[in-house]
Amino acid sequence: MKASLIIAIYNNIPFLKAILDSLQFQTEKDFEIIITEDGESADVKRFIKSYRFEQTWQHITQKDEGWRKNKALNNAIKTAKTDWLIFIDGDCVLHPRFVEMHLRYANDKYIVAGKRVKLDESTSEKLLTQSSSLLKIQTLLFIKMIFGKGEIKFIEEGFFISPDGFLKFIPQKRSIKLLIGSNMSFSKKAIYSINGFDEDYHLPAVGEDYDIFWRFKMVGLELKSVRNLSVQYHLYHKENWVDQTENTLICRQKQVENKFVCMNGLEKIFLNI
Repeated sequence: MKASLIIAIYNNIPFLKAILDSLQFQTEKDFEIIITEDGESADVKRFIKSYRFEQTWQHITQKDEGWRKNKALNNAIKTAKTDWLIFIDGDCVLHPRFVEMHLRYANDKYIVAGKRVKLDESTSEKLLTQSSSLLKIQTLLFIKMIFGKGEIKFIEEGFFISPDGFLKFIPQKRSIKLLIGSNMSFSKKAIYSINGFDEDYHLPAVGEDYDIFWRFKMVGLELKSVRNLSVQYHLYHKENWVDQTENTLICRQKQVENKFVCMNGLEKIFLNI
């Protein structure tokens, strides 16, 4: 196998089904699927057992004790059978060449990073009810871009541009400055060099992307953009934003102390936990 595709989920079977259905269209087939659940839902377990996977798969669970996504991600890293790890969230459907492009630009020196288009409710519903709609979605997005994109956000991120076509200069010119945890990949060696995701974070945002980004930079890794190459469609749902003040303060303190190798990660360093 060439890669491990890690899907972080929490108790949303319709979204998970849409993601898994999109994997059947992937041009690159040689990868394992790791579904890492921040909980242990019996319904999710039954669904996964009944789903007809094309790839090797694993389903990892943990007790539902509040937001512990970083622990779930570390669990997946420990069980991954390959050296290249691709991370997506449980609300993001993948373009057919998503895995192919992450592997095309895989390099131990890089964090391969993309973005996502945030779909409106009607476009999301098409992906949720009919998997073959994925093959028509770029046409749908183009029509909406021309006649009014409505509630779709970052629509320009939803178009795949071949790195071998006459428009290849577009993704070549599109850089990326921030890491988004739902569309990134890197080597197992790289994440072990900073001891994984920091489990000190107990709220969403910062700890699952920005925190590992600055720590990766401290060990010499750079971002490699796959915007318009590894395309991702974020399904519509109400945002459950929380105040990021606490996480931001935690991150700033760790930066001041230069703790780019976290203590509460893949291994527990000097802690009795």
